[in-house]
Amino acid sequence: MAAHNRRMSGKKGAQVGSGGQRRRGLEGKGPTPPAEMRKGHAKQRAAQAKARRATGRTATPKGRGGKGTSEFVVGRNPVVEALREGVPATMLYVQQFVDNDERVREALQLAGERGGIHLMEAPRPELDRMTNGLNHQGLVLQVPPYEYAHPEDLASAAYDEGADPLIVALDGVTDPRNLGAVVRSVSAFGGHGVLVPERRAAGMTAGAWKTSAGAAARTPVARATNLTRALEAYKKAGITVVGLAADGETEVGELAALGGPVVIVVGSEGKGLSRLVGETCDFRVRIPMPGGTESLNAGVAAGVVLYEASRRRA
Repeated sequence: MAAHNRRMSGKKGAQVGSGGQRRRGLEGKGPTPPAEMRKGHAKQRAAQAKARRATGRTATPKGRGGKGTSEFVVGRNPVVEALREGVPATMLYVQQFVDNDERVREALQLAGERGGIHLMEAPRPELDRMTNGLNHQGLVLQVPPYEYAHPEDLASAAYDEGADPLIVALDGVTDPRNLGAVVRSVSAFGGHGVLVPERRAAGMTAGAWKTSAGAAARTPVARATNLTRALEAYKKAGITVVGLAADGETEVGELAALGGPVVIVVGSEGKGLSRLVGETCDFRVRIPMPGGTESLNAGVAAGVVLYEASRRRA
């Protein structure tokens, strides 16, 4: 017995049990959470990245179309031309120890005469970094973000003047020079503004400002998140939407609706109006071209129709 007790006492102290952990480990843990909630899952990382992007975006104030992005005009000739044409600018960067030729002197003189443009001397490596290595030739002009109007602002401004709205909307026009030309035509024929989509469309860049020949300073450009919805809102407000199309049912000179409140929609030179925008239009009109040319660029086409609208309103 004693020997048995000695054998029993040879154990190293009390044995610690599992405390129920094994039993609990066999219990179910409920339904599997969706992938977006599982730590380390690719879908969770994607959802988190999307949330960070959404948090980083600032909401557009009601009644405004938001701002564009600032840009740089680089090179001696482009900078001088931009300053001559009245392109808005906040800063003129001049490279340290730059060759002081005639264009540099003119740029400095124009910036000084304009007022409100700060002059900043910077080393060449800094200008290279700012312009991503473009050939700036020692001159860089900073253009501030353009403040877009809201689509409703264009019609409201017309009604405040006691006039019927005359607006041009651009569908798929991606060349800023075409946008600038349209702004210039709208200003020339007494229009109330230009509407562009927020995406896949030209914006008010320095190139658009230059082509507008100063008209962008007095003719607002509005930006719509969705062009089709913006046109539908105009229709609900009693404004006729007229689309330009090579196969339009009516010639532009025959459309009496141009004498009233109207939005003229101009598509891209290659593709014309997109399907949804074309279906939204109340009328689709064509410009007769006996010379056989297949299409006109957006600036010329808009000018032709704006002239007809202006003639009917006279």
